[in-house]
Amino acid sequence: MTVFEVLIECEPELFPTRGNPGDAGYDIRSNISAVIPARGFAMVATGLKIALPAGYVGLVHPRSGLAAKHGITVLNAPGTVDAGYRGEIMVTLVNHSDSDFAVERLDRIAQLVFQKFEEARFVPAEQLPISQRGDQGFGSTGVK
Repeated sequence: MTVFEVLIECEPELFPTRGNPGDAGYDIRSNISAVIPARGFAMVATGLKIALPAGYVGLVHPRSGLAAKHGITVLNAPGTVDAGYRGEIMVTLVNHSDSDFAVERLDRIAQLVFQKFEEARFVPAEQLPISQRGDQGFGSTGVK
C-alpha cells in the first residue's frame, strides 16, 4: 500500500475520514444545508480544497447507503479531481426518488478515492489491430 501526502485546506470538522481502517474511500461532508429536489440535482459545497501530487487523481464516488436508502447519488460519478486543481471540491448530487432530500451541514455526502494513473501517448494508426470482439458495441457479449 502506498501512502502519500495530500495537502488540505478546510475547517477541521470537514476533514475527510474513513469509516474503517483500510477503507479505500474517505467520506467527504457537506459544508452547507441544501435540498436535492425530487428527480432533480444540486451542487453541494464541501469546503474542501486539496493538492495532490503529480500522477494521482481524486475520484468522487457516491455513498452506497445514500443510494440504496434514498436514491441519492453523484451525478457525474466518479467526479474527477485533478492534481492541478486547487478550488473547492463541489459534489453534484442527483435525487432519483420522488421525494425531496435534505442535506444538512456536516452530512457525509460522497467519498473520495485516490488513484495513481499512467500518462498515455496517442499514436496515429491507419488501422487498429484485429481483436476477438472487434467493433461490436453495447450488448454484444450478451446477458449470460
